[in-house]
Amino acid sequence: MAVNTPETIRVELGGRSYDVLVGAGLLDDIAQLAAPFLESHASRPVPIVADVNARAHHGARIEASLGAAGLEVAWYDVASGEASKSWASLERLTDWLLSLGITRSDHVFALGGGVVGDLVGFASAILKRGCGFVQLPTTLLSQVDSSVGGKTAINTSAGKNMIGAFHQPSLVLADTDSLATLPDREMRAGYAEVIKYGLLGDAEFFAWLEANSRAVLDREPEPLEYAIATSIRAKARIVAEDERETSGVRALLNLGHTFGHALEAETGFSDRLLHGEAVALGMVLAARYSARRGEISDTDASRAATAIGASGLPKQITALGLTCNGETLVDHMRHDKKMEGSGTLPFLLLKGLGEAYMARDVELSDVAAFLDKELA
Repeated sequence: MAVNTPETIRVELGGRSYDVLVGAGLLDDIAQLAAPFLESHASRPVPIVADVNARAHHGARIEASLGAAGLEVAWYDVASGEASKSWASLERLTDWLLSLGITRSDHVFALGGGVVGDLVGFASAILKRGCGFVQLPTTLLSQVDSSVGGKTAINTSAGKNMIGAFHQPSLVLADTDSLATLPDREMRAGYAEVIKYGLLGDAEFFAWLEANSRAVLDREPEPLEYAIATSIRAKARIVAEDERETSGVRALLNLGHTFGHALEAETGFSDRLLHGEAVALGMVLAARYSARRGEISDTDASRAATAIGASGLPKQITALGLTCNGETLVDHMRHDKKMEGSGTLPFLLLKGLGEAYMARDVELSDVAAFLDKELA
């Protein structure tokens, strides 16, 4: 396959800056595009940690490119699903990397979705106090969200992503061709994060998505690449301004996540509710709760819900068939890692479509009452 000239988006972080390349066929040209990060592997195999499904779909393309450049690959397979982001998985992976003789000048490649990217990123952050890694995201969710920004983590019994580090990749190759094999449900789950960028800070992009969601979800090349690149540019700007989420700017990326994480917890972090689906429903709830507080109109809240529902994502909490009440969901929120020492939990809410803000005056009792009505 001929490789088109990719769009390059720079994540500006001083000495930790890196490029995100977006386009079709990038994995077919990985040897050229990632050449600076392959130099140390001229005499040793290139370590690629891969989701088993991603390797089955794309491994041959990568091997062909690297093989043509005289490079060998050492594969490490990771089972799909959040269970792979565990202490045990981290130990096995780091032991394997050490057995290969990985040095701090080497780069580990992560092929797959957010699970693999998070696991490999954290392993790279702690291996010999830090080595490089390259993200090869193969899901829409990972391309527009988790592969960019340097958040890496594993899960523990205390919750998702509780143990981790900020560790920026050296390069991200977002190959839009890799989305051709993505199941429709996974594609929709990733699309939730695309809508998020419109809702939190770009009303014009949100309106474009209202008109073009079907083309994006049908993987039409130009709309798909535009949606991905626009999303990544939005995240790159926010990360450049607030890399470690200390000023509150980067927290805007959590729109929908407080409600969404509570729903994920109640459904057991299972395939019953994918992360992107939870975020989508969380954004609907954030919009409706903003309307409850009088910050946006009911019309705007309905418009957000309609745009999310039109893409096939959930827009009604009752569709989940939960048997809990609002207080149960709020109790999950009390374990959110964003919980502050004062006992308050910041909420990302809306002042308008395309204008998110951090609310620090939310009473959890009021959230519980709101959720009781949503669950009825």
